[in-house]
Amino acid sequence: MDKQYQHLSAEERAAIMIEHGRGASLRAIARTLDRDVGTISREVSRNRLPESMLQVAAREAYDATTAAMAYRLRRQRCGRTRKLVEGTRLHQHVHDRLVYWRWSPQQIAARLKRMHPDDPTQHVSHETIYAAIYAYPRGSLKKDMVEALRQTKPTR
Repeated sequence: MDKQYQHLSAEERAAIMIEHGRGASLRAIARTLDRDVGTISREVSRNRLPESMLQVAAREAYDATTAAMAYRLRRQRCGRTRKLVEGTRLHQHVHDRLVYWRWSPQQIAARLKRMHPDDPTQHVSHETIYAAIYAYPRGSLKKDMVEALRQTKPTR
């Protein structure tokens, strides 16, 4: 297994669009780009133009610009979403308990589970709270939250 997968570049997508518009087969396009035919097949089928637009561009059922935008959107959605996002009620609750009431992250996590036993969206683990303190915020907010911990360590 010497080969490693590399995402298609903008130039390769443009070449796929041009060759596909000319009516070249997927195997011929794959040979031209030195890619596996499955990669080209998935790219073309995943990023076909909608049926309503096919009447306008009958020969070009694949558009490189649309494919690149769809690729970027898929990449943005692939990561996990943060539970403690600044500006939400949950984040404010955790922040207030941590900074003003001087609770530990373990106490906050346990209290949230007791307050909302049937709503897992309101549960947050102590590890998530530590990640919100050390990994995400910058500047004075981070400083306030680190100082609120019982053992104030600048890094984790």
